Amino acid sequence: MLIITALAIASLAWLIWQLIKAKQFNRFKQQIDDELKDKVITNILEELEQTRSETFPNNDCHIQATLLYWTQYKSRILHAALQRDIITEQWLKNSGNLRNAQHLFYIESAFTK
Repeated sequence: MLIITALAIASLAWLIWQLIKAKQFNRFKQQIDDELKDKVITNILEELEQTRSETFPNNDCHIQATLLYWTQYKSRILHAALQRDIITEQWLKNSGNLRNAQHLFYIESAFTK
């Protein structure tokens, strides 16, 4: 009986830990939307405006397609933010979100093909 009780408590503790980790991951995804998405969009618009030329006219259709591509998934928003130096890997480490970022890239690469 004591073993069953110990297993039940261990299982409950493990489930609570998984719930805490899931909430942290969801909070990280929300943080991407709240803090990074607008900065990425602004940076992309500035970049497209600066690179406009005869060869690359960057018209409204191209701008909308580019924004749709980079903001369609949270992993792409994060990728764009890292690529454009809006955030750094050190920021991910300092905020405790490096593991969440790795998990996000893995999950979205597995299910968005």
